[in-house]
Amino acid sequence: MALPHFGILIRSILAVFAGIVTVFVLSLGVDQTLHLMDVYPPWGQPMYSIGLNLLALAYRIPFNIAGGWVTAKLAPHSPQRHAMTYGWIGVGFSVAGTASAISMGGLGPLWYPILLTLSALPCAWAGGKLATRGHAAHRE
Repeated sequence: MALPHFGILIRSILAVFAGIVTVFVLSLGVDQTLHLMDVYPPWGQPMYSIGLNLLALAYRIPFNIAGGWVTAKLAPHSPQRHAMTYGWIGVGFSVAGTASAISMGGLGPLWYPILLTLSALPCAWAGGKLATRGHAAHRE
């Protein structure tokens, strides 16, 4: 009887993982495009421009919402709870990025990773809500 619960656990993990992969693929794809177009400085060089950091934030926020949406859509149950789990993992990644920016220095403005950290949970929440709107049976 434990096997069906194991299957649900695997589907839950895969749903969250799919949301994370969505954000990585979209973000790195746009980043690479902007580097190739010489909008961003070459990889490995710091980016101090306020405008360029705002540009990065402007597409990362909807991409993070999309990750929450994907997670909630693929969740076997409790889609909003899955989206928030995805969000907490995003907080963890963002805190690690902020810690790296502080310890290494010279990577760019510190406000950028801090805003990514602060926006992770609201983006996950919004993605989960978008995925479940109009579906009373999925509401928690």
